[in-house]
Amino acid sequence: MPIIQSNFRPAWWLSGAHAQTVWPSLFRRRFLPRITWERVELDDGDFIDLAWSGPAGGRIVLFLHGLEGSLQSPYAGGIMRQLNQRGFRVCLMHFRGCSGEPNRLPVSYHSGKTDDPQRILEHIQSSQNRNIYAAVGVSLGGNVLLKWLGEKGPHMPLQKAVAMSVPFQLDAAARRMQQGLSRYYQRHLITHLQESYREKFSRIGSPLDVDVNKLTTFYLFDDQITAVLHGFDGVDDYYRNSSSRQFIPRISVPTLILHARHDPFMFPDTAPSEEELPENVWLEMPEHGGHVGFISGLIPGWADYWGERRIAQWLSD
Repeated sequence: MPIIQSNFRPAWWLSGAHAQTVWPSLFRRRFLPRITWERVELDDGDFIDLAWSGPAGGRIVLFLHGLEGSLQSPYAGGIMRQLNQRGFRVCLMHFRGCSGEPNRLPVSYHSGKTDDPQRILEHIQSSQNRNIYAAVGVSLGGNVLLKWLGEKGPHMPLQKAVAMSVPFQLDAAARRMQQGLSRYYQRHLITHLQESYREKFSRIGSPLDVDVNKLTTFYLFDDQITAVLHGFDGVDDYYRNSSSRQFIPRISVPTLILHARHDPFMFPDTAPSEEELPENVWLEMPEHGGHVGFISGLIPGWADYWGERRIAQWLSD
């Protein structure tokens, strides 16, 4: 059955969606595995930085992080550790401008930009003479992954994939982030986007006549910056063409989608229905778990990051 009945039970002391979402950012002790860095020079003159961890001979897992994420994100080290412990070689692909150094071009990354992971897949194939075994995508990275899988269909060489906390419908996610406490997440992420914009374009000069400080919602930022820089005809065109939900029926790679029904970044009906899932895509959707949370544990303060273990278990089976 495409719908998996999840055995996830949230920690009783982190039972709410917002508690599950915020806890790792505020209280989680960061774990960073031993990293080998690699810079891939792109044909357009830009670059992408890769962070490798795990046994050199292990099966390769490509890891796509979330919006303004990086190796420093609360979930990154945890997911990498779980996969490394099971013998996987993890390659965290930093989206352009997310590795601590602004990228060189006005274009950057966005929720539907799949040519960069495709380029990294080809780079790994040629440099290591083997295919990537699987891919993991979190939040924005999950949207990119599902869209990429659907675009490639049966021509995707991966054997497995996992996407967690995906904003399947970008227009709906943008609306949700303007409601209630979710406005806190929007303000936090938009502040990061504004800072990244100012830092990069102070170096290379901005091609846009826009006051980034006035772009205080995802809808405004994506309409006046993301869509313009990446060749879309406005925000609606960007959201329509980059949302991953429409690509899911064309996925051929066995894929697990892990998503909380009450993810505060989305509405309960943002996720695909069972009828939209092909036979090789499974949706595991517990009621709770927040956004990139999925924290269990009986003792207050002792968090068990169940979602990270679930990802590693799925790829190992």
